Amino acid sequence: MKREGYLCWDEYFMGVAMLSAGRSKDPGTQVGACIVNDENRIMSVGYNGMPCGCSDDDFPWDRCGENLDTKYPYVCHAELNAILNFRGGSLKGCRVYCTLFPCNECAKAIIQIGIKEVIYLEDKYASTDSVIASKKMFDAAGVKYTKYKPAGHQVRFEL
Repeated sequence: MKREGYLCWDEYFMGVAMLSAGRSKDPGTQVGACIVNDENRIMSVGYNGMPCGCSDDDFPWDRCGENLDTKYPYVCHAELNAILNFRGGSLKGCRVYCTLFPCNECAKAIIQIGIKEVIYLEDKYASTDSVIASKKMFDAAGVKYTKYKPAGHQVRFEL
């Protein structure tokens, strides 16, 4: 008889996205993403951080100030990083698990690459123009978005 109480696919993949978020150096917001195909195979992961070759120590992490003195023009979001980290084949028809609802820029990339579903953990910026635009584009492009519903398992990592 098989073991009961194991993680369902949604828990597993959201857990991978959450673990990926732990790689972010951003002191304010850590975001992770995990792209999965229809056979429940992980295609790619990403987290929010500086582009390759741009030192985490040399670029700002501030949220306020002159635009070029903040993180916003430099940081690559988790969803875009996951798309850019993919190294072959197609992401068409995949789904992406995100710890935060995608911004409008990531929504464009998600749509263009052919991802068909977004499963998100938090939507704390739901009232912003960026997320409103994301949802409008997802609706127009037929990309489904679903709030993740925890099944009750708690997973902890002690490092």
